[in-house]
Amino acid sequence: MTLLMEHQFKQLPADRQVETRPFLEAVSHLPTFFDYLGSAIFAPIKADLTGNIMKIKAVYDSNPGRFKTLQQILDAEKEMHGVQWPKVGATLALMWLKRGLRFIQVFLQSLVNGEKDESNPNLIRVNITKGYELALKRYHGWLVQQFFKATLFAAPYKSDFLRMLSKGRDVKEEESTDKIRKFLVNFTATVDAIYEMYSRMNADLDYKV
Repeated sequence: MTLLMEHQFKQLPADRQVETRPFLEAVSHLPTFFDYLGSAIFAPIKADLTGNIMKIKAVYDSNPGRFKTLQQILDAEKEMHGVQWPKVGATLALMWLKRGLRFIQVFLQSLVNGEKDESNPNLIRVNITKGYELALKRYHGWLVQQFFKATLFAAPYKSDFLRMLSKGRDVKEEESTDKIRKFLVNFTATVDAIYEMYSRMNADLDYKV
């Protein structure tokens, strides 16, 4: 689990505010995660993830002192853009980014929970499908949903996926899942906090692409 463990997310403070700089540093390594899923369907998701990270980083870099937390970015953009908010800027980018992060979180949690196709236990289609259905499906039109179903069969075997996460090292499955579980602690808390922030500010948009 070298990819995940080398770029841990920061533990949240008591007020559950997500600091922008460490968040961006940790999340910037996650687009590579989609290379390991083996299907072309994830190429646009990876590109969206990368693009949204860059948009948030551009806003942060414009005034790091003012935008120390993600909350401060949303507050400033709400005041700046008026009726156009939250359809613009880093607010919109973070809205889509959090959905990609939720996909990763649900997929990995399903994996470590041992959810599997009993007839094909070395496949990860069940786990990927759960992540997609809970995090992304409702925001995708019919064509994208069908494309996802068709290309899902290119997903790697679980053993190969875990080996790729470990940069080619052969690691026991128990050791791999234990490391994923540790990664998920701060990662899940961060994703949950961002979702809570969007709910609290009524900043989520429900439309399909």
